[in-house]
Amino acid sequence: MANKNVFIALQNNEEARPIIEAIEQDNAEARVEYAPAMVKIDAPGRLVVRRETVEELIGRDWDPQELHINLISLSGNIDEDDDAFVLHRGD
Repeated sequence: MANKNVFIALQNNEEARPIIEAIEQDNAEARVEYAPAMVKIDAPGRLVVRRETVEELIGRDWDPQELHINLISLSGNIDEDDDAFVLHRGD
């Protein structure tokens, strides 16, 4: 059976923390692993980073493209627009 998990790994720094917190809020099944230099977040099938949630946490406009600044690695298919960055596994 194929692995249906997706993951994203972000730098463990001040800039990425609200993104990580937003991912935790919006993805109930996500599992977050903290390491000294990075944070890896796994989820079964789908993981979403919502612009609106990040903006609420940082108190300013946020473009999902900003995620790439702190991105280390990811696994899954990407759908990206002005409102969200989504990782998913297709069948």
